[in-house]
Amino acid sequence: MLKGLGDMGKLMKQAQEMQSKMQEAQEKLEDITVTGEAGAGMVTATASAKGSVVGLHIDASLFNPDDKEVVEDLIVAAIKDAQAKAAEAAQDEMGKVTEGLALPPGMKLPF
Repeated sequence: MLKGLGDMGKLMKQAQEMQSKMQEAQEKLEDITVTGEAGAGMVTATASAKGSVVGLHIDASLFNPDDKEVVEDLIVAAIKDAQAKAAEAAQDEMGKVTEGLALPPGMKLPF
């Protein structure tokens, strides 16, 4: 009857180890950067894997008052591209933590 308690202890230890690995992975996401671009690279946005925009570059040739709306659209597109790449990088990094775990299909961590 007490045999199950050993399994529970092992499970708790694994959960604590996973929690520690998840924390480390979350911290690492700030150090991973990706670059999104728009307008064939005329506007680039750099973001952390957590999705925070940390840099923006606009080609000098775009500084024409008549192109203001185009530049604004390119900035938004570059940021969206960077955020999409950031989400993918984060998913890849977090996947390393959960690799080998028997999680139900479609279950993503952190919850």
